[in-house]
Amino acid sequence: MIPNLDFKQTFQKFDGLRVLIVGDLMVDNYIIGKVERVSPEAPVPVVDVTHLDSRLGGAGNVALNIKAMGGIPIICSVIGKDKEGEELKSLLEKEGIYAKALLESEKRKTTTKTRLIGNNHQLLRFDHEEKSDIDTVDSFLLEEHYFRELENCNVVIFEDYNKGVLHKGNIEKFIAKANELGVPTVVDPKKSNFKEYKNTKLFKPNLKEMREGLNIEESNIDSLDDIEKAIAILENEMHNEHTLVTLSERGVIISDKGSFYRKPAHLRNIADVSGAGDTVIAVASLCVALNLHPTYIAELSNLAGGLVCEKRGVVPIDKEVLLSEALKLQGN
Repeated sequence: MIPNLDFKQTFQKFDGLRVLIVGDLMVDNYIIGKVERVSPEAPVPVVDVTHLDSRLGGAGNVALNIKAMGGIPIICSVIGKDKEGEELKSLLEKEGIYAKALLESEKRKTTTKTRLIGNNHQLLRFDHEEKSDIDTVDSFLLEEHYFRELENCNVVIFEDYNKGVLHKGNIEKFIAKANELGVPTVVDPKKSNFKEYKNTKLFKPNLKEMREGLNIEESNIDSLDDIEKAIAILENEMHNEHTLVTLSERGVIISDKGSFYRKPAHLRNIADVSGAGDTVIAVASLCVALNLHPTYIAELSNLAGGLVCEKRGVVPIDKEVLLSEALKLQGN
């Protein structure tokens, strides 16, 4: 029997939860302007720049969502010792996000994605990054940061964008130590390390990531029944306790000891889906920290992901709006 949940009380309990976010941290830069003519030098639009914007991306956006929900995000990552890294540290400081577990390496580039926006349309993106695995020395130093911070955390999020901070050599160690200390682990995977995340509390791929991770043809996993079968295969191999699969306009599905709970997407005026996955993993991790029933993990994270899609650009969830929407679902 699924217990009734007091959403108001639960949202209050989110306050002060310490969330260790391990993974790829980046800066999202935007060059924004108007396009009114084509260049005489080449057949390309001329962007009259009106303003520049820099925001936290990757694991940084997850941290912003944790903070917005009242939690305390703790970033554990490796960045370059470069001007982009200085910009990233300034953004963290501006947001008041704990960064003492942030390692600066002269052997790395700080991942930076620069988007050129003209007339509200993305025209071009420049990626400045290093995607190879961090080396032995940086891995050792990152582990020291992780083990130190882990002892005072309520949940761990592995935020993997395949940029090299998380790799086969450290993922198993990180999960094993968390399990030893009884700290639940939540994973937002990508293809390269997909099957390295064994014995976790909650594994959260989207449908595309699950297809790629399990090497299943798209035509063989489309219906909800197909997805449930794929989840069963995944859990049998990886021994994670719950799997939460995001299905875009079809909502989400979550597993619980052989049972499945499906939550349809809520009707929204979609403005931008960017960053929705970061919001989903952030809200789900807070629910996991409180040991909520899987149906509530799915309900709240699905609701949060839909709400941020109503906003243009990558923005964190609004806690009060999310609570209001959750209460409406209960008829309050």
